[in-house]
Parts: sequence; structure tokens; C-alpha cells
Amino acid sequence: MGWMAKWAAVAALTWAMVVPAQAALQSREIVYQDGETPLAGYLAWDDAFSGPRPGVLVVHEWWGLNDYAKKRAEMLAGLGYVALAADMYGVGHVTTHAKEAKGWMEQVTGNQEMWQRRAVLALDQLKKAPTVDSSRMAAIGYCFGGATVMQLAYAGAEVKGVVSFHGSMPLATAEQTAKIKGKVMIAHGYADAFIPAERVTAFQQALDLGGVDWRMLTLGGAVHGFTNPEAAKAGMEGMRYDEKADQRSWRAMQDFFNEIFAH
Repeated sequence: MGWMAKWAAVAALTWAMVVPAQAALQSREIVYQDGETPLAGYLAWDDAFSGPRPGVLVVHEWWGLNDYAKKRAEMLAGLGYVALAADMYGVGHVTTHAKEAKGWMEQVTGNQEMWQRRAVLALDQLKKAPTVDSSRMAAIGYCFGGATVMQLAYAGAEVKGVVSFHGSMPLATAEQTAKIKGKVMIAHGYADAFIPAERVTAFQQALDLGGVDWRMLTLGGAVHGFTNPEAAKAGMEGMRYDEKADQRSWRAMQDFFNEIFAH
């Protein structure tokens, strides 16, 4: 059984135990604009849950808004959240080629004002979604997306918390840490050769100096891309799925959400 089928089976079993038979996962495309650039996010929710609920933004890896990011949004919907998988590149910008992905990513990360603006734009779309409690928002991201949710926090976005999975940990200035309004969680593979140890230490120190409420889950043996069952298919050295690290980090995220959404 493939990884997507496994997730679907687990989700189906969970829903069957707690919700009426007619309840179902729902999804739709959300189209929005950044200037002249059309963007299309993927909104997911489960109609088994009623009333206002927290919204969680999901930011994709450097490949663009692909099925993996959408699947994570659906998993969050199954937990009772409304989730929006953001589009940081623009409609049609999805690839499996590292060179192309790197080029698109650098276009965004090379312009911090645009990088933060697009993240905030996506969050604003999620806030407008029906049944979202806009006072209880969070964001999660993977690789490039992990760095993006940190930029969202540095921009002063109104979120209760952000979660970065194997993200690049962009260093914050004192001015940026002063803008952070929520808590921060980082899930990091100890064997991730993409992120130098010096970067990890500098990132932690910057948050500490800024008085940010942060935590880091360091997962022994895990390398870059440890949450994505398709990571090794990219053919890049140092990228591999780790089932234990994936499951542990997902559970840690749920505990984090239980804390930040408690009030």
C-alpha cells in the first residue's frame, strides 16, 4: 500500500469512528492575486465538524503546490481544522525538476518583501473562508515552506504559532523577532546536511535574544525531507523519508496546536 493510500485509510478509519456516515472531506480551489501574478490555493475542510474552528496555512516545498502539500491540508482537515495549501509561485508552477524548483524558489526568497507579502496574502485568504475562526490561526511549512512560515512570523502576521518541518531556518533580525506574535516550533533532522549546525545555533540564539517562545524537536538520524514519502524520488543526495521522524513530528505539531488553540 502506497503512502497516500495509508494516510487515506487511517483518516477514513478515524472519521468512521467519530462522525456520521454522511460526513466527508471537502475541498476547493481559492484563486487570488499578487499584483499581476495569479495564485491558486487549495482549501480543505471536513463537514463532520461544525461551527468556527482554527485555520491552518500549509506552505509547500520548493517543488510548488503539488499533491503532497494538498494531502497535508487534507490531513489537517481530518483533525478538525480548515486548511489552505498556499501557492507561493503562481498558477501552473509545479515541477519535479530540482533546477526549475531552485529557480522559482530563488525568485521568491531573493525578494523578502514579496516573500512575506505572498505568505500574508495566503493567510488572508484562509481567514475569509467559511467557518474559520480568524482569531485562531497557524501556519506550517515544509523545506522552502518551513522558511516561509518563519518569514510570515517575521512579518508580524496574526498567528498563534508556526511550525517548520525541515526548513532552512532564515535568521531573524532583532526588528523581526520583535514582530513575532505567536509561538514557534521547529522539527529538524539531526542528520540534515542541508542545514549547517552553525545555522541552527544562530537561529536559536536570534529567537532567544528576541524573547520568542520557541521549541525545537531534533530527530536523530533524520535527513532533509524526512516528512515526505516521495523525498528520495527527487534523486538528490541527503533527502530521504523517515517514517518515525514523520510520525513523531506530526504528533508534536498536534500537541503544539492543542496548546496554542486552547484559548
